[in-house]
Amino acid sequence: MNKRPEIVISSLDLDRIYELLDSLPANSFAGKDDLITELERAKVVDPQEMPATVVTMNSTVHFVIESTKKEFKLTLVYPKDIDSSGTKISILAPVGSALLGLSQGDQIEWPKPGGGLLNVKIKEVTFQPERAGDFHL
Repeated sequence: MNKRPEIVISSLDLDRIYELLDSLPANSFAGKDDLITELERAKVVDPQEMPATVVTMNSTVHFVIESTKKEFKLTLVYPKDIDSSGTKISILAPVGSALLGLSQGDQIEWPKPGGGLLNVKIKEVTFQPERAGDFHL
């Protein structure tokens, strides 16, 4: 699987992620270039126009890592919102970066920090702020 699926990002998420990236020291996390590449290829829409099945920031996503068949249900958040609950994943984590902008049913290969690839498949977007009418979360 070499072709990456189309990704859709809200203009608000895009602005906030670029602000976050600009605030980080150079080489502060291994996947920065991969995340920037994804942001650059994304279809950008207004939050009000976000399709209901797309993973946006603060969405809760049911996904599987295909190589291990391990399933997760996590909320994609900014680093400042990570807590000890084990229910959140940072946009700066490799899997977090991979999730952003994908739709239910999409699958993507994403580089792991130590080498190799993660194969991530979206099973369901169980919560999305935009779908719930929150366009500023």
